Amino acid sequence: MRDGRRAFIGSFTSSGGRGIIVAEVDDATGALQERSVTDVVANPSFLTLSPDGTVLYAVSEDDEGAAAAFSTSGVGGADDEASWTLRLLGEQVPVDAAVPTHLTLTAGHLLTANYRSGSVTVLPLGADGALRPASGIRQHEGSGPNADRQRGPHAHQVVTDPTDRWVLSVDLGTDSVWISTLDATSGALTPHRETPLRAGSGPRHLAFHPAGDHAYVMNELDPTITVCRWDPRTGTLDPVRETRVLPDDVSVQSYASEVVPSVDGRFVWTANRGPDSISVLALDPTYEHPQLITTVEYGGRWPRHLTLGPTGRHLYVSDEHSGDVTWLDIDPDTGVPSVAGSLAAPAASCVVFG
Repeated sequence: MRDGRRAFIGSFTSSGGRGIIVAEVDDATGALQERSVTDVVANPSFLTLSPDGTVLYAVSEDDEGAAAAFSTSGVGGADDEASWTLRLLGEQVPVDAAVPTHLTLTAGHLLTANYRSGSVTVLPLGADGALRPASGIRQHEGSGPNADRQRGPHAHQVVTDPTDRWVLSVDLGTDSVWISTLDATSGALTPHRETPLRAGSGPRHLAFHPAGDHAYVMNELDPTITVCRWDPRTGTLDPVRETRVLPDDVSVQSYASEVVPSVDGRFVWTANRGPDSISVLALDPTYEHPQLITTVEYGGRWPRHLTLGPTGRHLYVSDEHSGDVTWLDIDPDTGVPSVAGSLAAPAASCVVFG
């Protein structure tokens, strides 16, 4: 492979997206350069890579939800487009649920969070990384006070904790985080506990602090993050406080999408759809008192996803409505990002690096 890293950009094909864009990354500047496009999967809205970077997994965010695996071996070896093209690994596999929005890998299985069904599906992996039929589904139960968005469960994200022992699924519809364990042999998810959050907050995603003992839950229906203590010994998530991520004078309705801690653990950033801004929050030594420093309007519209680049010096925003991925330089002293460039990516939904 060349010196440049790879970026994989997901998008909504039903809204004009091109599928999965493969781009080359310049570590020094953070710049992205498109190299190829693969459109064999409908609405590959969220992606994740195998630990060794040889397989890329995608959800197909449709009513008849599915997941797919792509071989990335050799991708990026030369300048021609063919050398940057993904190859479908096996067949797309149904998740037996509607509208999968997120996915994660653990213990030889791929897990998908299924928004419309309000469930988590477990898909075993073959020796080559290809997907096998579902081995189990964990169905969430409950609802919330928002009649339009919380009539039933809506699993929006599934992740593992830093020890890879616990599976956490964030449910916007039930205002809670569900904690489970996965049997690596049977592929069964066993319920452990449900952590309730404030009614009507609409939790969407969570991210762990680099120290591993705190998690920050991004709430979509209210512009706040919920700070939680995390005990990996007992699998206990303990909400401590909420912090607003927008100034009080912002009148535009916000639908926050993502929360990202810095590599050094000093800052937290959030992406805010509606105001179309990135919020910068400073963390105190306890990690429990985020303080809003500023918000940055960076020119993109409807930031669906936010992530750090490979070096930790750049933020990448996937702008669904303006159709681009914007990269921003991070001031290491203040945590404040500034726009450095963008790549056209219609209906962009996420970007991952490998």
